[in-house]
Amino acid sequence: MYSLVQPPFSLKFQEMSTNELHAYGAWFHQVTSQRLEELATAIKNTPGYENWGPDLTTESLELLGAWFADQVETRAKTDEEFNETGAALSFPVAVPEEELTDRSFSLAVDVGMYFAQVVLKNLPGTKWDQPLRNKNFADYGQPVLMGFGAVPLNPIRIAVMTAYGIARKQQGGGRLSELFETWAAMHK
Repeated sequence: MYSLVQPPFSLKFQEMSTNELHAYGAWFHQVTSQRLEELATAIKNTPGYENWGPDLTTESLELLGAWFADQVETRAKTDEEFNETGAALSFPVAVPEEELTDRSFSLAVDVGMYFAQVVLKNLPGTKWDQPLRNKNFADYGQPVLMGFGAVPLNPIRIAVMTAYGIARKQQGGGRLSELFETWAAMHK
């Protein structure tokens, strides 16, 4: 049975203290191997994916992406979530009525962690960082990968956005491999 990731933090990065952000970064790196084991077990327990191995090859992203595309699910937003999203917008746009399930968010974290490990293994000179200088920066306080010029790669954001794209039927399982190739082309 797949166990959801349970960060012991609010994940409201702009509101967290520097000490809390450092603790989050340490927690993130500490649980990565456990989360990758959880992901590998979930994949191997899915019919048709029993032979998938977390070998950190770029080829492993293809099967992982196909599996992930079959796993992403949504649920109806609560009235509170719907209103909160609308209130946060500075100009009127349509607010989606669905949200990813907790399981889909958790899988996206695990897939993002795996994606990061593939990048680290296959693109020499990439390394972890945690931007803490500018609270207005989109990835403030979050573990990101550097080695792409001035642009950091946030692997969790990439996986979550991929999940949203899958849920909206705008992307498919090949998106992880495509993203790897895009970032590899920017690698310096």
